[in-house]
Amino acid sequence: GSQKRALTTPEQPRSKRGGMWAPSPTQILSPASFSPSATPSQKYSLRGGRGEVVATFGAVQGPRWAGKGQTTVRVKLLEGHEDSLTSSYKYMFQRLRDVRSVLTEKIESLGEELRTHFNIEEFSPVSLPAQDTVAVLGQVCCDSNGKLNAHSVLLEASQEQGARQVPVDLSELRDYSLFPGQVVIMEGMNTSGSRFVASKLYEGVPLPFISAPELKQEPVMVLLACGPYTPSDTLTYEPLIDLLGVINKDHPDVCILMGPFVDSKHEQIEVRFTFLSFCSSKTVILHRKTGCKLVFVPSQRDAHHHYVYPQPPFTLPDLKKDDVQRVTLVPDPCTLLIGGVTFGLTSTDILFHMGAEEINSATGSDRFSRIMKHMLTQRSYYPLYPPAEEVSMDYEKFQQYGQMPLTPDVLIVPSELRYFIKDVIGCVCVNPGRLTKGQVGGTYGRLLLQQNPAHVQGGRVSPCLAGQLVKI
Repeated sequence: GSQKRALTTPEQPRSKRGGMWAPSPTQILSPASFSPSATPSQKYSLRGGRGEVVATFGAVQGPRWAGKGQTTVRVKLLEGHEDSLTSSYKYMFQRLRDVRSVLTEKIESLGEELRTHFNIEEFSPVSLPAQDTVAVLGQVCCDSNGKLNAHSVLLEASQEQGARQVPVDLSELRDYSLFPGQVVIMEGMNTSGSRFVASKLYEGVPLPFISAPELKQEPVMVLLACGPYTPSDTLTYEPLIDLLGVINKDHPDVCILMGPFVDSKHEQIEVRFTFLSFCSSKTVILHRKTGCKLVFVPSQRDAHHHYVYPQPPFTLPDLKKDDVQRVTLVPDPCTLLIGGVTFGLTSTDILFHMGAEEINSATGSDRFSRIMKHMLTQRSYYPLYPPAEEVSMDYEKFQQYGQMPLTPDVLIVPSELRYFIKDVIGCVCVNPGRLTKGQVGGTYGRLLLQQNPAHVQGGRVSPCLAGQLVKI
């Protein structure tokens, strides 16, 4: 059974180097080794629809969904080693003026891109009275601490434009989709200087794709899975064992496993089982037999890792030499190059956070497509400001590592919301769902990267991708 925590008082403080934060020894992955309860989940064991395909995308150029376990598939961070977030860093030391500086630079840089793209001559200060139609640049924000609505929208200008806020009247806009933190250009009138009546909205412009993907001759299969890897009523890793069975059967070339691995939201969790013991277990090292490469992405829900965004990668100092070339530890978020195809990854639930804040009057579009388009056009893995309460943002690091260097071919955003796989302005956006949903099984994803030079999309030769979302 689980042990009670020792009481801590000012007279008898707990040592910072001891107690629950002490590293645990490496153990074999088994229910008896780390679980307070080794009882399997009844609901998970009785689940139906195992292996059922619940969503598809594209067409497969071949007889079946399977990889070959190619050890020659190249997996690397798109950013250079010197520019990548490859280690932990000091956080909780940022100053308000530094945050303000990052936000101002974001408004000005995106504003300049928009001005050039839409051929706008100049911007007018948002609070300057004007009898004619003018163009203003700013960041969308709310007039209170509540949820944004059509009557609470403010437009906040950059410091170059006076750093003022002005209420916005959206009544003349037919179609719009707005969220706090969005950088936009609005055309309209501000006759009194106290209220801007918007008549036209210019949203963001996405970055270009990689110029010429160099795809392998053989198809590359990528398997995607996001934690939790245990049902909510037990800490036995049955879903993980089942996923490893899928890996052993299908032989994917690359497996992307996203946190949480040790879920801080689990009722029975204790920080006694570290990621090091998770990866050192015999079951996870099954990838040696299949030949696939592993990519591990942390999550802010991981009880054993840094609670900050952007989040540094896990560390495995004792990883064996034979596994170094096969295991890739990446930060959250990150941009990867896998077999010549760019992948954007973030384990933070930006879909859920933005879905709760976005307002829209758009016709003919669904919420998921709008949110994914916002991410691509705002060129950010987390464009929402202020962030959700559960996101501990370090804005100086976010400015360096939280922005998209280009538009990825594939954008992976796991969420509590319903799974999907769809094309959004030329990018294949995937929410693979979570491997477990409460006490029952969830879903995982698999992608097939195929060679097809004749596939032209958006004026460029793009990779031919096929995808499936499958019940575990």
